[in-house]
Amino acid sequence: MLLIGSPSNRAHLPLLSAWTEMGIEVALLSGTELRLALGGGDVVIGRLDVLPTLDGVEAGLFDLLLVEHAGVRVVNSARSLVAAHDKLVTARRLARAGLPHPRTELGRSGKASSLRPPVVVKPRFGSWGKDVFRCETRAELARVLRAVSDRSWYRRHGALVQELVPTSGVDLRLVIAGGTVIGAVERIAAPGEWRTNVALGGSVRSVDPPPQACALALAAAAALGCDFVGVDLLPVGPAGFVVLELNGAVEFREPYSLAGRSLYEDLARALRLQAGRA
Repeated sequence: MLLIGSPSNRAHLPLLSAWTEMGIEVALLSGTELRLALGGGDVVIGRLDVLPTLDGVEAGLFDLLLVEHAGVRVVNSARSLVAAHDKLVTARRLARAGLPHPRTELGRSGKASSLRPPVVVKPRFGSWGKDVFRCETRAELARVLRAVSDRSWYRRHGALVQELVPTSGVDLRLVIAGGTVIGAVERIAAPGEWRTNVALGGSVRSVDPPPQACALALAAAAALGCDFVGVDLLPVGPAGFVVLELNGAVEFREPYSLAGRSLYEDLARALRLQAGRA
């Protein structure tokens, strides 16, 4: 079994360590290394993340396409990774499936938005809460779009403008694999921060996800064609949720495990991986 992703991304290390201890033969390779290392019976798991510059996805999508066309079993196809990482594509896919998601449009400096503030401005290929701005007025929105106009991600893709869903600083992240929920945490924003990203000082706590959240997360993963993905949900009302975004290279650790279970074991089972060569 082989993972394709950046060897410099330390988020892969806990998964590699856990599966190695379970006797699953696993290697983390770049796209070029992947095609050279493939053998009979291998399974390839696409774990490409967004670039640190937020203007696209890590190198390797073409390599994933090649191994898919060669008949290799691929978990997270190149198309599904793009659908998860490109938040504009995500919004369109979720809308097509009739799933709740903040209204989203592509924004440019000097172009009026049809969305009424408050809104959020973010990169199309964003992560880690980086370059995400909350705008309370149209004037503030215009200022933010001008301020980010020199960013590489903006020059390449423009910015997303998205309606702000009121939040208490807590959201729900579910990990989906093979059509099942294998992990969940609540993410809590750091004091004075409205974004829940751990990279911004947020924390996580284990949680038993409610059935309606599980159903929505599974539907969102299916709408994008993702086999292994993180789904972030925001609570709305007493028992409802909206899909905030999906992450095709979701980070997780043992605290994400469901009660009395091991996320790493459940992940291997959901993806039908066995000890030895997958």
